[in-house]
Amino acid sequence: MSVSLFDHNAPHGEASRLVAFSTNRLDRRSEHRDESELGNALNDPRTRYFGIAQGRLAFRIDGETPQGLLRAEDLAGFEPQTDNAILIGWDLKEAPHIAVPLAMAADDLPEPFKAIDTRSVYRQGLLDEETLGAYALGTSLVAWALANRFCGACGNPMTPESGGYRRKCQSCSHTVFPRTDPVAIMLAIDEARDRCLLGRSPHFPPGMYSCLAGFIEPGETMEDAVRRETLEESGISIGRVRYHATQPWPMPHSLMIGVYAEATSFDIDPDTTELEDCRWFDRNETEAMLANVLGEDKASAPPPGAIAHRLMRDWLDWKR
Repeated sequence: MSVSLFDHNAPHGEASRLVAFSTNRLDRRSEHRDESELGNALNDPRTRYFGIAQGRLAFRIDGETPQGLLRAEDLAGFEPQTDNAILIGWDLKEAPHIAVPLAMAADDLPEPFKAIDTRSVYRQGLLDEETLGAYALGTSLVAWALANRFCGACGNPMTPESGGYRRKCQSCSHTVFPRTDPVAIMLAIDEARDRCLLGRSPHFPPGMYSCLAGFIEPGETMEDAVRRETLEESGISIGRVRYHATQPWPMPHSLMIGVYAEATSFDIDPDTTELEDCRWFDRNETEAMLANVLGEDKASAPPPGAIAHRLMRDWLDWKR
């Protein structure tokens, strides 16, 4: 019997499909656009919009289900900055979707509209999975566009091209493309004692512990970033590193690369400027944390949809 390189014994399919922000079904066509498509979409009555005010998504809240994908007339009074609008793609019915920053302050949106931050949109389940994935793309691109209004080479204004998917300086022709910041997030495992390493940052909700994480630096492999960040934050040395899943994280435009990391030392020496606490948890303790998501009475885990939750859950469930 032949064995494929791509076979695995996971209890489910691709783990990256099980995390929040990962289910975007829009057809981006980012490499095959002409300069008329954004204008056409702005004039198309079928177009739906993500209106983003100071990094928060504008919702219409006047029915049973909050609406975060809006019509042009919904946003008309909120000073949409169409010069920085981005055509993020087309749905299965060929309806364009646009992400557009709003000049109106987030707290000034009139009823029945309300601007809600991305973390709350995800945690409260205010968008279905496909719309949440499309929003992740839109808000990431808007954050990038607003951070690149002026040329980094000569300081002159940048002009969006290709529906907003790139920006070009009309003075020196310097061109920039959307960025993604890679972050390693790792569940370190002590295999001999069958336990995992989790830390608590001061900004976490009460009682919550999560995987350690850190940005991958230029000129560094993902594996070496895992080893460096784990050692820096916890004092634990890491041997082998195994990739597990990724998660788009639109705050503002990161890609979380989730891995399992083999602990080769076990005495914790935490960086107290980064972590409020760091300790080992056995399987029973980890199971209890996952059952107590964001609970305040005892140790708890990040919510379902977070890649840290996925790493913890699959460590418990997967066969060796």
